[in-house]
Amino acid sequence: MAHPIIIYIPGLLPKPEPEKHRDALFRCLMAGMRRIDAPVADAIAAKSANFSIVSWTYDFYCMHRDIEIDRAAIEAVIEQIEASAKDIAEASAWSRRLTRWIYRLGDILPFLIPHLASERMEVHLRDLRRYERNNNGIGDHVRRMLKVLLLAASGGQHPVLLIAHSMGSVIAYDSLWELSHRHGNPVEIDLFLTMGSPLGQSFIQKKLEGHDRHGKERYPLNIHRWTNLTAIGDLTAVDPTLANNYSEMLELGLLASIDDKNLLNYFRLDGELNVHSEYGYLANEKTAHTIARWWRGHNSELPPIDTS
Repeated sequence: MAHPIIIYIPGLLPKPEPEKHRDALFRCLMAGMRRIDAPVADAIAAKSANFSIVSWTYDFYCMHRDIEIDRAAIEAVIEQIEASAKDIAEASAWSRRLTRWIYRLGDILPFLIPHLASERMEVHLRDLRRYERNNNGIGDHVRRMLKVLLLAASGGQHPVLLIAHSMGSVIAYDSLWELSHRHGNPVEIDLFLTMGSPLGQSFIQKKLEGHDRHGKERYPLNIHRWTNLTAIGDLTAVDPTLANNYSEMLELGLLASIDDKNLLNYFRLDGELNVHSEYGYLANEKTAHTIARWWRGHNSELPPIDTS
């Protein structure tokens, strides 16, 4: 078996140029990993191919985000070790809980969505519709970008950790379903790690590949284990628990396990807390623990963690 690799697929909205984006994401990931398990961090950093990203957003939006907009905030989240009392209070504020309740109401009663959606949500819904309707083949193209990396990993017999943030988890799920049912299941995802995922929403589930099928035909067949991380107060992950929504995958023997975990995302941009930030998720201790355990499971030669 070849060395393990990590593939990351981001969510909606323009991202920085691929090399700059990967560097920022990797630095956040390494910050959390070195605090938890330095030997694993060193092993991941030893080869650039150990961490790859699917840079799909430029093809979707035809633009990049200026990394300088986020630079100071990225440096701050790398330096911060844990959530502050202020972070915790803001993430769990009654206003966020009320907004979550309103969004969940919209998920139960979709006809209310146009009346409940914020400007930001309307933008996300517009982009979701464009992906789901496959306008000009953009949905196929985005999924193909991920599938190329997954097939390459499979061909090299690498254990794969697929990390998917936000809308990236929808793209990943659809891609894995297509690989299972249209391409003969040629890949195996040892661990599917979703972060800030909307896959718990009924509105999203009705648009997923395979949603109109039954039994094993409904789900991807190539995920061994699934861990879902949701930041407290994350309004994209309106339903933060996926285990109940995808329990049939366990019953059908398609998954060995599916676990939901909460965390505190303390990323701040211009002083405003953004608990959905990909940088904050990757720098988090719980993310680091999840990755470290997985990596050690595929590399028995690593030295033990120094706890002195």
